Amino acid sequence: MTGDDLPSPDALLEQVARGDLDAFDQFYDLVSPAVFGTARRVVRDPARAEEVAQEVFLDVWRQATRFDRRRGGARTWVLTMAHRRAVDVVRSSEAARARERKLSQQELDVVAGPEEHVVEQDERRAVRRCLQALTALQLESVTLAYYQGYTYPQVAALLKQPLPTIKTRMRDGLIRLRDCMGGRS
Repeated sequence: MTGDDLPSPDALLEQVARGDLDAFDQFYDLVSPAVFGTARRVVRDPARAEEVAQEVFLDVWRQATRFDRRRGGARTWVLTMAHRRAVDVVRSSEAARARERKLSQQELDVVAGPEEHVVEQDERRAVRRCLQALTALQLESVTLAYYQGYTYPQVAALLKQPLPTIKTRMRDGLIRLRDCMGGRS
């Protein structure tokens, strides 16, 4: 078989959408180096990039029916998935590191005096008041992401909503919180 005889990624993905495992194997062989490369450029760590690539190909198998050739090529579709997944992994890792730094800093801090306790209570009340200003959908998304540590894709999966919908809810909710908190930091 010459290079011209190989099916296109678009044709292979359409076969994958019909459950064709051989087409999936061929599609994987054709695009996996690019998927791994995309993930590697974003996450830097080869092991994490492999995990991202594996998750992307699981998504390809599960979501192949969503591929629409009119909206772009299969290669672009899967590389976009890889990039988004890798960015989510980086964001999640950075958020976890920030939480760890904050916790370790709190452990190092000297026990707060009564004035710090009063300020903390005041800030907690302000946050609770501002959280009540969110819509129920915004509050649910913000709570899952910021209080329970879920990534945006995980929140979307838990709420059975498209990722762009969750991102919009989060953005709008965070803007409302920022505005409500005013000059507080």
